[in-house]
Amino acid sequence: MKISFILNNEKHTQEVREDMRLLDFLRDEMGLTGTKEGCGEGECGACTVIIDGKAVNSCLVLVPEIDGSEVVTVEGLSRSGELDPIQQTFIDEGAVQCGFCTPGMIMSAKALLDRNSAPSDEEIMEAIEGNLCRCTGYYKIIQAIRKAAESLAKTDEK
Repeated sequence: MKISFILNNEKHTQEVREDMRLLDFLRDEMGLTGTKEGCGEGECGACTVIIDGKAVNSCLVLVPEIDGSEVVTVEGLSRSGELDPIQQTFIDEGAVQCGFCTPGMIMSAKALLDRNSAPSDEEIMEAIEGNLCRCTGYYKIIQAIRKAAESLAKTDEK
């Protein structure tokens, strides 16, 4: 089956298997290994990507479903070698430990901040509730997302 889609701001038309998960397609066919497989059942959020502005678990999406869509992975956030402010605040705030959940957390945070530039802590927690982290108590992750929102707000003011 041939599909057309935008992946990290690049247009693609590609022959795909109808039964392939988006997670496997991104990693195995497109070489984008930032998206991680945790549970394979949509419970952990490690495989979170953004499809048409919405954070989704790529392990639950079949590749044909992205036909005509825009997909963003963690690799698509940096611009000209510069980390996205969300990525940078995760580093600055120590919200990265083992790093396995980090891409999914960042993508969930990105989807949140794209639709709500000044979320409350409750809204941040709701946005990442589908992302599991076994290394932290989530405090530094929430703090990093809050700081990213503040940083983005300052950038928007300029």
